[in-house]
Amino acid sequence: MAELFSEFGLLEVSIFVGALLLAAILVGIAFVITDGRHRHEQRRLENTRNRALGTGVIESSSEQASAVRRETETGLDVFAKRFLPKPDQLRTRLRRTGRDISIGKFGLAIFIIGVVFGLGCWAIFGFQPALSVLIGVGMGIWLPHMSIGFMISRRQEKFTTRFPEGLDVIVRGLRAGLPIAESIVNARSEVPEPVRTIFSNISDSVNLGQNLEDAIADSAKILDTPELKFFAVSLSVQRETGGNLAETLSNLAEILRRRRQMKLKVKAMSSEARASAYIIGSLPFIMFALIFFVNTSYAMELFTDPRGMVMVGVGGFMMALGVFIMIKMVNFEI
Repeated sequence: MAELFSEFGLLEVSIFVGALLLAAILVGIAFVITDGRHRHEQRRLENTRNRALGTGVIESSSEQASAVRRETETGLDVFAKRFLPKPDQLRTRLRRTGRDISIGKFGLAIFIIGVVFGLGCWAIFGFQPALSVLIGVGMGIWLPHMSIGFMISRRQEKFTTRFPEGLDVIVRGLRAGLPIAESIVNARSEVPEPVRTIFSNISDSVNLGQNLEDAIADSAKILDTPELKFFAVSLSVQRETGGNLAETLSNLAEILRRRRQMKLKVKAMSSEARASAYIIGSLPFIMFALIFFVNTSYAMELFTDPRGMVMVGVGGFMMALGVFIMIKMVNFEI
């Protein structure tokens, strides 16, 4: 840092650091405002949906579910819950993957990935210990969450694609004279995954005495897809107003197919912007890798010289901000 101060002067460095802090504060304030507004809207939508579906939270059911979770938790899960924030939300997020991933396994993955990346940066690339710890912590937090998000989005995409087929099977059962609950039970053996698992969970809940609308609403909260929520709302509205349920579900299946077609059309129209974002975002890392293998000492100046570390920090922040803006520009809610 002494070289940095002597090279640029105290005033220039102070202005630069102050500008970075001001930018970080403004970004943080914007994030807090938008996040609070988003959470307020989500609470309003959740309350409206619960009133429409009649799926208010029952304290006794929550206590029983908590007791079952405590009985099935291992020592590793209990230990990981002490350090991981919001364990209940994390447990729900892990359940959305459709895999047997506990909180303990997730916490262990964070620890192992952080240690491997931290030691690798320190022993192999020769980074400073503080920078190696920072990279290890960042990769340990980011990589598992990215993997979980990828598995969730992949499962939701499969469900969105195959759910209209499951609705068609239910419609055929209704037109044959079967009740809706039995139609769902019969449909679970004729539909592919992950629709089969969702229908099986709904059938098991109904067999245990839960209301059909409540069982579908609970599955919709776990999977968190608009298509399953549409299904729950359709059944609730049909129960209150009456009408031909088979025709209603047939129209819902057609709407979901058109909705998916619109998503694919939007994705195709924004493919050029996505490709540009991928290419522009990957170029700095590709060039650094090439320079690192050609002239390692020259590339490592970015991580050993204070001026290089400042440049890497500013460049990383600007790249992250640009990627965030491009993602918001190409993502459309349908």
